[in-house]
Amino acid sequence: MISLLPHIGRRLFSIMKAVFDTIGTHNGVFHCDEVLGCAMLKILRPGAQIIRTRDEDKLAKCDIVIDVGSIYDLEKLRFDHHQRDFNHTMSTLIPNKKWTIKLSSAGLVYCHYGKDILRALVKNINESDLEKLFDRMYESFIQEIDAIDNGIPICEGQANYTINTNLSARVKRLNKRWNQDDFNEEKAFSDAMNMVSKEFEGQVSYYVKDWLPARDIVLQAINNRFKIHLSGSIIHLSQNCPWKGHFFDLEKELNLPPTIKFVLFDGGQGMWRVQAVSLDEDSFLLRVPLLESWRGLREDKLFQVSGIEGIKFVHSSGFIGGNSSMQGALEMAVRTIAETKN
Repeated sequence: MISLLPHIGRRLFSIMKAVFDTIGTHNGVFHCDEVLGCAMLKILRPGAQIIRTRDEDKLAKCDIVIDVGSIYDLEKLRFDHHQRDFNHTMSTLIPNKKWTIKLSSAGLVYCHYGKDILRALVKNINESDLEKLFDRMYESFIQEIDAIDNGIPICEGQANYTINTNLSARVKRLNKRWNQDDFNEEKAFSDAMNMVSKEFEGQVSYYVKDWLPARDIVLQAINNRFKIHLSGSIIHLSQNCPWKGHFFDLEKELNLPPTIKFVLFDGGQGMWRVQAVSLDEDSFLLRVPLLESWRGLREDKLFQVSGIEGIKFVHSSGFIGGNSSMQGALEMAVRTIAETKN
């Protein structure tokens, strides 16, 4: 961590390793950011006591305080983000990180303690994988909570739909209802912490056990792309795996132009899949979709139009199709690339 914030130097190391026995946060209506912040700190110090209050004298006696107090001071272990002059993002606190969403208390805790929290959950993780895991958990988990808590919209302009099942929404629903008389606030906060802890730890487990091991498979597929087709525009995964995130990361790391258009993999149950590469990991837009004349067709009708043996289906958007053989799936990709050029 010293290298991340060099202006604090050795003092930072001692702060980040500090032992805390009391965690202060505000009482009353709770939100996902401080619930998650407390839950993450409890991963580091399971025996730490959480004190929920707005009494400044009581907060002053806490070892670490989050989401209350109008102070962000690393040396004093005060992590609030509500003050007018607070505009920190992951990119302002950790050089070379790309994220520019304003941090909430969860983001602040993760920024300064995230790697230690992940080490506590994942034993014997090497530094390279830890860095990937740290980034992935911020981008796919913490950033959303930061944005929602700070009122940052998911898109510019009018959204086509809203998402009401996110973690922040589920935490909000655990608060006291306007017409509820019998309510135990501390129990509700504890229930919220248990929920977000399970989600956080489950996400970490997925990335460690499922996502990280797939990187070598994707790298091998990229390296072997010219063996699949002379154009180098098609890759073949030796095993079906979560490939998208690794693909775009590796494309940047290897400084490759966006020439890979399709991914082939065994989808199981006698079906090979040919999937179009999107513009980026989260985009629904595709570099080259499967041919328009095939889209939305299946089996015999699709064979009549395409003439490709074993062809099973093509999604109506052209993002994916199926064939009974790898050779057939490859032909679907090759034909699409050739006819799209024309």
